[in-house]
Amino acid sequence: MAGRIGSTVIENVQPQIDCGRHPVKSAVGEPVRVTADVFKEGHDELVVVLRWRQLTPSQTEMREVAMRPLGNDAWEGRFPLFDNGLYAYTVEAWPDLFRSWAGELKRKVDAGREVHSELLEGAALLAAAAERAAGAGAAGPADAARLREAEKQLRAGQSTAAIAVALDPRLADTAGRHPDRSLAVRHSQELRVFAESKRAVFSAWYELFPRSTGAAGRHGTFRDAEGMIPYVEELGFDIIYLPPIHPIGRTARKGKNNSLKAAADDVGSPWAIGGPEGGHKSIHPQLGTMDDFKRFLAAAREKDIEVALDIAFQCSPDHPYVKEHPEWFNRRPDGTIKTAENPPKRYEDIVNFDFLGPGRESLWAELRSVFLHWIDAGVRVFRVDNPHTKPVPFWEWVIGEVHARHPDVIFLSEAFTRPKMMKALAKVGFNQSYTYFTWRNFKHELEDYLKELTQGPAADFMIGNLWPNTPDILPEHLQQGGRPAFLQRSAMAATLSSSWGIYSGFEFCENKPVAGKEEYLDSEKYQLVHREREKPGDIRDWIAKLNRIRKENPALQSYRNLRFHPADNDRVLFYSKATPDLSNVVLCAVSLDSYATQESILHLPLAELGIDPEETYQVHEMLGDERALWQGPTAQVRLTLEKPAAMWTLLRYRRSEQGFDYYF
Repeated sequence: MAGRIGSTVIENVQPQIDCGRHPVKSAVGEPVRVTADVFKEGHDELVVVLRWRQLTPSQTEMREVAMRPLGNDAWEGRFPLFDNGLYAYTVEAWPDLFRSWAGELKRKVDAGREVHSELLEGAALLAAAAERAAGAGAAGPADAARLREAEKQLRAGQSTAAIAVALDPRLADTAGRHPDRSLAVRHSQELRVFAESKRAVFSAWYELFPRSTGAAGRHGTFRDAEGMIPYVEELGFDIIYLPPIHPIGRTARKGKNNSLKAAADDVGSPWAIGGPEGGHKSIHPQLGTMDDFKRFLAAAREKDIEVALDIAFQCSPDHPYVKEHPEWFNRRPDGTIKTAENPPKRYEDIVNFDFLGPGRESLWAELRSVFLHWIDAGVRVFRVDNPHTKPVPFWEWVIGEVHARHPDVIFLSEAFTRPKMMKALAKVGFNQSYTYFTWRNFKHELEDYLKELTQGPAADFMIGNLWPNTPDILPEHLQQGGRPAFLQRSAMAATLSSSWGIYSGFEFCENKPVAGKEEYLDSEKYQLVHREREKPGDIRDWIAKLNRIRKENPALQSYRNLRFHPADNDRVLFYSKATPDLSNVVLCAVSLDSYATQESILHLPLAELGIDPEETYQVHEMLGDERALWQGPTAQVRLTLEKPAAMWTLLRYRRSEQGFDYYF
């Protein structure tokens, strides 16, 4: 007869994405909480462990930590993420033979039963455990001796002393250190988690066009753009995002305001990539050289600012790829190349790749080399244009290839698309994603959507990066709400998520639209835009203060800790973010009205914050740098058009002989 086998059942291991098809996402420094349902026939006591390792060539051994029972056969365990990259984890369980036997023995003794035979069974279990302990490292021999001594006492026969030895919990602990793992059952699937770098979770993006950084009327260069780095630093942003920096095609070049006829001096759209000067691995000659670009990268990094590069996998008809690799492109039945369309929009200056055509193998390899080319140049952050118009399997492959070599590289998905496609792109590797925040205006919309993003199932794989505007999108509320709307939207974007961004001009409340559209008039996508760095009514100080508050408060640097709370006014949004140990708590109230002052009673979750209802506590309102004493579960706020948001930290009191001392 074959040896015994384990019969423990392990199921419902969480977190997992699509039955383990994709990795869960977490952050370096944050523990991963794993739960599972584990049970077995009969009344055996179980040992359940969480096993994990980082998926690197040097990490071959699994580490393990005990899981604790939650009741109803549910178990919980946590493991740490020390480094950026991919980890594997699984759950294993086995019966604790001696502890199960001891529990049954106690019930029989309590019932007055004769237990001579049971003591012999226990002795046999101790003998087997002692044999395993003898070869178990430094502590093994001492444990083996302890187990053998106990075995002798159990074999001596039924006595009060023998029973006392058998039921000593310290003996069960010793035997439990040397279990019979041949009875262990492991979950059928090894699940994965990707540990995101700090900046992939917590970042503030500022988008600028380097060609607009020159003197008025002159095409800017990377040397000019260097002059913007201190300005971006003053605003508190840590990522400068550049639209495509490559040569721009001449064929069907767009003129100002997307005109189909370009003047001789029109600069065209940077997204019409490629010309005689080169393609996706080249730099527009008017911007400078590769050395100039690397100098720009180095200057930014000296300020602890990363540079994000826009990757748009599309071409101008003049791109070298079009002639060199005609098999990479879609063509009409008459043989002419197809230009890009999204009816009623048409992009006459752009042609698309045929990602699934006969040339896909060489095409995919070349596009991978585009990422690696810019990574070799020093780029570690990419904003990817319209990824939802390319096959999801391509992104899974290419991001996996890049992350296997460079797990610190960040991919931001610019995918204002259907919800399931947006989530699919996050599942296959995009570290961050644009969201629908731009179009969420009312209180219930904002609460429902942000709960979905930060507390729902999507939070296990998708990090939403909140943008109030982009070069493509000037939302209606910014067009009509004026300066108060810009203050409100930036306050929410900076605090509802751990990552946010703005397109330059937002700080000057630029809001002139194309009539009837959510688009900028005189769009920078098609022309140079010269901006002075100061302007009456600008909100530069407000934005700098928001970013400073974010950096000073660890609670605002996490993504999944957002909680909404009641406010009596439907035009006031009230929410909090806190660190797990409550050492840092931030409360935020934001007006949703761009036309009038709003007041509200705020209802604080005192129990969640560890505050006694009778306790007096001090709050520091950070935007106005004001302090106040609060007591009880409610507080009142007044939000004006000049200051439509309030952000408090809690300063908790303790009493001392000298009076009141507070601490953060």
